[in-house]
Amino acid sequence: MSDQSPIAPLAARERLMTEPGLGAGNFLDHAVAANPHRSVPFVFTHRTDHRGEVVLRGHSLLDLVALRDRYAAWYHANGVRPGEPVAVVVGEGLEPLLHFLALTSLGAVPALVNDAMRHDVLVRYLDHVGVVGVVADDTTRLAAAYRQDPQRRPRFLALAAEVRAFDAAAVALPADHPYRHAADDVVALIHSSGTTGTPKSTMLAHRGFWDGKQPRMTRFPAEPYDRLMSLMPHTHAGGLSYFLTAVLLGLPTVVMSDWRRAAVEPVMEAFRPTMVASFPRTFVELATGELPVRGAARVHSWFNTGDSAHHGHIRRLVTLGERPAGLIRPWLLPHEKAEQPALPGSQFIDGLGSSEMGMALFGQVTTPESTRDDRCVGRPLEVVRRAAVLDHDGTELPDGTVGLLAIDAPSLTPGYWNDARLTASFELAGYWLTGDVARRDGDGRFHHLDRTVDVIDTTDGPVYSLPVEEVLLADCAELVRDCAVIGVPAGPGAGQLPVAVVQLQTEATGTGADEVRTAANRALAAAGLPELAAVRLALTPGDFPLGPTGKVLKRELRTRHAALLTDR
Repeated sequence: MSDQSPIAPLAARERLMTEPGLGAGNFLDHAVAANPHRSVPFVFTHRTDHRGEVVLRGHSLLDLVALRDRYAAWYHANGVRPGEPVAVVVGEGLEPLLHFLALTSLGAVPALVNDAMRHDVLVRYLDHVGVVGVVADDTTRLAAAYRQDPQRRPRFLALAAEVRAFDAAAVALPADHPYRHAADDVVALIHSSGTTGTPKSTMLAHRGFWDGKQPRMTRFPAEPYDRLMSLMPHTHAGGLSYFLTAVLLGLPTVVMSDWRRAAVEPVMEAFRPTMVASFPRTFVELATGELPVRGAARVHSWFNTGDSAHHGHIRRLVTLGERPAGLIRPWLLPHEKAEQPALPGSQFIDGLGSSEMGMALFGQVTTPESTRDDRCVGRPLEVVRRAAVLDHDGTELPDGTVGLLAIDAPSLTPGYWNDARLTASFELAGYWLTGDVARRDGDGRFHHLDRTVDVIDTTDGPVYSLPVEEVLLADCAELVRDCAVIGVPAGPGAGQLPVAVVQLQTEATGTGADEVRTAANRALAAAGLPELAAVRLALTPGDFPLGPTGKVLKRELRTRHAALLTDR
């Protein structure tokens, strides 16, 4: 790795904050123009060699441009034109980001698809989007599906290896390359996790996806020694967001192709990150069992987005690493550091966000000194124009009342691709409904209680699954590694009752479901929360189904256990 820092000078980063044409469709070109260190490697990929050692390979801004242009030449030769959606179904890591850069440089719309998506769901999703072409690591099953119905077949169906091997010198790029985007041009389609059903296709806009991220040019930690490990799925808005930020900053970043701890920990030890960005899925693994003390020795900040993380996992992670003097709030290393020694431990920034929000729009910081504050996601970031808790008619509810979380911010999605009706269902009283149930306290902080589709409707009133899960993970940690709480029918006219599907800690193997339920209900009673009607142990991965982004599929669990209480 180069001894020269690739980070853009502060003055260059400040200019990027006010660039009127900068957006998600052209950030690479703006980074190259602004950063004098454009030939210094800063984006790292990883592999394991024949000895089992981690090998890191760095790519500079100029390297990224060369790779982008080679891929773009292939797409142009295959007839891809501005505004056309093209599916990219490749493994995680840098590869989907290169396809994103290539397609947006042509003005096309990359439909980034997690390659873990179930195949029948994938075909339905591609049909809905209406892609003109598909590039995939493996096209065998897709080709077979389209053979059954040739009318649906896109113009091209190609292996990603074919794109990588293309001789770009054989094709000239368009004279106007790279494409100049209008502010509201759609630059990507990002599918939802599918936790509530068929994945939705969220549109990202050129300017909107950049709006709100400008402060990161000076506030995001970017000291010469800082290094980011990105564990976000890079077919997701979260992974794209961190990549955009890293490219504009020139921040050394290792782009992971696997989120599981067995793959992550050796790369952590080789790369020595000071920041780690992930969905909760990896944080669950890193916080379970023996902590990754060596790999996390230099970590000062953990960044979480998507679903909120749980205190039971956060409290273990923040014992790791070391905080430099002056690290006092999310995404900020002050220029004037206090005269104080470094503090032991790290900070965990829980940023509630989604593809539809365009970025994490709430931020809650937890340090080893923090007091427990279950389900608090903090206050809205400064980019948010308005955040409120609404009733179903769009009336703003008073503090302390539970309702629908609603946002108004420039970073919001323009809507769902080819689905105006679905888009309209998330709009209410000038706000965008996030799909979450929340309450705001008197200090203006928001508390995330549930997804709207996961609320458990009992005869005594609604029960919110996330606070129940919080107690199981924090107060029954000696037994519970991970869990999902769902509502199960209690019988005709009896509503639903809460049931927990539990993954046991390794040390608790052999513990029975009744023992877990007894311990859980004791802790829930102490917290003033409703008791569980039953516990089911997830003894195999199939008992705890995950979607392509690593979220638990509660809809599948509800179906599997629908007769659990009524068949007794």
